[in-house]
Amino acid sequence: MTRSLLLVLHSSSQSLGVATLDLCKPLTSQCSEVFPVGRNLTNVLFNCVQELLPASRWPEICRLAVAIGPGGFTGTRLTVTMARILAQQLDCPLDGISSFALMAPRLSESLSEEQRQCPFWLVRHLPRRGMLGGRYWLNGRAGQIVELDLPHLLNEADEVIPPILKAVDDVARDTLTLLDCCALAARKNTPGPWHSVLPLYVTSPVSS
Repeated sequence: MTRSLLLVLHSSSQSLGVATLDLCKPLTSQCSEVFPVGRNLTNVLFNCVQELLPASRWPEICRLAVAIGPGGFTGTRLTVTMARILAQQLDCPLDGISSFALMAPRLSESLSEEQRQCPFWLVRHLPRRGMLGGRYWLNGRAGQIVELDLPHLLNEADEVIPPILKAVDDVARDTLTLLDCCALAARKNTPGPWHSVLPLYVTSPVSS
């Protein structure tokens, strides 16, 4: 059996993004869907994934990728856990990428040419928690985004210097970006140990 399928999962918001690609047919096999699951992800995750890739074909998966957050505690945990279990059972690589890193290429399109030469921040206000931020840089040579600082709750020690962009979700586009990252890692045969992929929690689910 040829193992040539990629599967990626993105659940850092109220929607679930799922995408697949067959590396043997990269131009014709790409498939993606966004499911408005809200708080019901626990009950529908497996069914949503199987709409794009039936469980009978999961043994054909050769690599997975998952958005690790920041996002809702339960939603992020569920997809990361599913991806880790699949990667472990199938003995295949798993890539974990923050949701901010996935939206950074898209949001950087609004920057001027001059602004693209320096790092920029993505920020999001969390009610009663403060400001969440991550720092990124557009590598012009490689055309890729470099994550300089993972998303975290900002404090006085953080020097948040412009350009500063508001973190805005677009699950459909960001899921495809995740798929592109997974495909690139597969082509480069980049290591992807499943046990190192963990949810990115910027606040405690039990804090007041």
